[in-house]
Amino acid sequence: MSTAAARRVHPTHRPGPDLVRRYRRPGGPWLAPDLHRLLTGRRTGTVVAGPDALRSPAVDDLAARVATGLRADGYRRGDAVAWQLPNSVEALLLYRAAWQLGLVAAPIHHRASAAEREALAASLGAPRCVTDAAEVRRWSTAAPHRAAHARPTDPAVVLFTAGSTGAPKGVLHTHRTLAAKAVQMAGVHGLTPRDTVLMPAPLAHVSGLLNGVLLPALVGMSTVLQARWDPDDALGLIEHHEVSFMVGPPTFFVAMAGASTFSAAKVRSLRLVSSGGAGVTPAFIEDATARFGAVFKRSYGSTEAPTVTTSSAGDPPWPAAHTDGRPTGDTEVRIAADGEVLVRGPELFAGYVDPAHNEGAFARGGWFRTGDLGTVDPDGGWCTITGRKKDVIIRGGENISAGAVEAVLEAHPRVRQAAVIGEPHDVLGERVVAFVVADGRFDLAECRRWFEAQGAARFTTPERIVRRRSLPVLPAGKVDKAALRASLGG
Repeated sequence: MSTAAARRVHPTHRPGPDLVRRYRRPGGPWLAPDLHRLLTGRRTGTVVAGPDALRSPAVDDLAARVATGLRADGYRRGDAVAWQLPNSVEALLLYRAAWQLGLVAAPIHHRASAAEREALAASLGAPRCVTDAAEVRRWSTAAPHRAAHARPTDPAVVLFTAGSTGAPKGVLHTHRTLAAKAVQMAGVHGLTPRDTVLMPAPLAHVSGLLNGVLLPALVGMSTVLQARWDPDDALGLIEHHEVSFMVGPPTFFVAMAGASTFSAAKVRSLRLVSSGGAGVTPAFIEDATARFGAVFKRSYGSTEAPTVTTSSAGDPPWPAAHTDGRPTGDTEVRIAADGEVLVRGPELFAGYVDPAHNEGAFARGGWFRTGDLGTVDPDGGWCTITGRKKDVIIRGGENISAGAVEAVLEAHPRVRQAAVIGEPHDVLGERVVAFVVADGRFDLAECRRWFEAQGAARFTTPERIVRRRSLPVLPAGKVDKAALRASLGG
C-alpha cells in the first residue's frame, strides 16, 4: 500500500529557487513546522459537532489514538487516507492523525456517489475509503501514538474541486503551504481565543479545512461544526454558542436572513464575516451588514490558492465593500494581457495530483492561471474580480460578464440574490437570463427600468427573468449554474 500511494501522491509543481529563498528567509512564511507540530499542544477552545464537545487535550489525545489505529491497519508515511464523512469530530481527528503520521489526507465530499468516491480514492492509490464514523471511534480507543513522522515539505492534503464543468481535479497542498496560510489569516482576521467559528461548509472543502480545522487549533478558538446546512439550525447554533466569526458565500447569509426564525437578537454575537465567491457585491455587503450587525468583508481565493485577497481592520470601508481586497503577506496578484488574474505566493498549491492537469495551469515565473477575470487598482493594490473567463455570455457578438450583470441586479433594493447565465438563441447566439431571489415584485419590466436607470449597456440587460425562492448551490455553497442551465433545458 505504501509504495503505490507514494508514487501517486507527490508535488507536481514547484516554485523557482528565487521564490523558495524568499519564502524561507528569516521570518518568512515557510519557517513554520509541519501541521502536526504546529497545532499539537496548543490551548484551544471547544470543538462542537452535534452532541459531541471536546477540548484541546482530548482532541490531541484522540488524534494520537486514531494514528495508532491507522498504523495498525497498515498506513505509513506517504500513503493517502481517504474518507467520506459529514462535518464531525471524526473527520477532524482523521486530519490530525494523518498529519502526525505523514499521510496525505484525502477527504471526499459527502454528496459524492459511491462510484465517484471509489474512483477518487483509487486515483490516489488509497486502498479504500473510510465511510463509517464508528471505525474512527474504534481506532480512538487504542493507545496513543507519540512519534511525529511528517516533514514541512510533505504533501498534507488532496482536495477535490467541485467538478461542475468536468471531472474533479485533485488539488495537492503541502504542510508548509497550509501552515503559511493559516498563520497569515489568523493575523489578517484578527482572531483570538475569545472567538467562536461556525463552519457549515464541508471540511472536505478548502474553506472548511482552513477555517474549521486549522485556524481554530492555531488561534485557540472554539469551533462549531454543522453536519448539514440548514439556515434555521445555523441561526440556533449562532445564538446558543455565541458564534462571532463565519466564512462562506452569500448563499448562506441570504438564506439565514430570509429564514422565518431570523432576528437581530439571534445573530448579535457575530462580529466578522468573510464572504467570497460569485455574488459578493457591494449591495450584498451593505444589506448583510445592516441585517446582521456585523462587519462583512469580501475575500477572494480558490482551492488552489486560498484567500488570495481580503481587507483587514483599519482599511477604508469603501474599497473593502466595492473590491475583493488586497493581497496579504507574500501573496502576489497581477493581471495578464487578456484580463486573467494570475496569482503566486507561499500558500499556492503544489500542483494537481494528475500532472496532465498542470498543463497550461501555470504561466512563466510560477504564476497560477486562476481562470478568473479582474482588475487591480495601481494605487492601493485593491483587486476586483469581474467574472470567469468561461462565464461570459456572447450575445450578438458582444461579450457580457455574468458577474457584472449580477452586480447590477443585486443593487436593486428588492433583489436579494441573482445568478445570470446565457441561454442558446437562434439569432443572437445567446441571450441573458437572470434567476433572482427577490422580496416583492421584480419582473422583466422592472428589470429593464432598473438597468436603464443604472446606465447599464442595453445589450447587457436580461431578456428573461426567472423568479426562485432559492438558488441551487454546489457543495462549497456557490451557485450551481449547471443546474440552472439544466432547468432551462427542461
